[in-house]
Amino acid sequence: MNRNFFNILVTITIIFTTSCTYKPIFSDKNYNFEIERISLVGEKDINRVIKNKLSMIKNSEDNQKEKFNVIIESKKNKKVISNDSKGDPLKFEISILVSYKIENNGELILKREIKKSNVYNNESDKFKLEQNEKIILTNLSEKVSDNIISSIINLNDN
Repeated sequence: MNRNFFNILVTITIIFTTSCTYKPIFSDKNYNFEIERISLVGEKDINRVIKNKLSMIKNSEDNQKEKFNVIIESKKNKKVISNDSKGDPLKFEISILVSYKIENNGELILKREIKKSNVYNNESDKFKLEQNEKIILTNLSEKVSDNIISSIINLNDN
């Protein structure tokens, strides 16, 4: 019985260690385009996350790829959603609005706006509240950058 258990344990361990690999969606993909220039206006924290994500597919040595310029304008809004009986905030909503344009050879190809938002609870610890807001802002910005990359990918499908 001990030998059978050992054999099953070894088999399961081998299966789990060799079959699972993590790979980010947009980082190691061979795109048929490149982002030549990224222009950013607005909230620096949002723009930093978007630029980092878009820079992954920037400036390759392949001259055959289509080259795009991306112009991004971002805004952040934070508002109180609900208050307690004393008038202190209970819930906040943070939303970002990103307008972007995609150009090819100086010609406007696509112009869109993306709005993402998230509702979260207030914290008595203001440091923890600020950290939560940074995490939420980063997550929303990453979703926006994924949408921008997807829209560029879909340009060639039309």
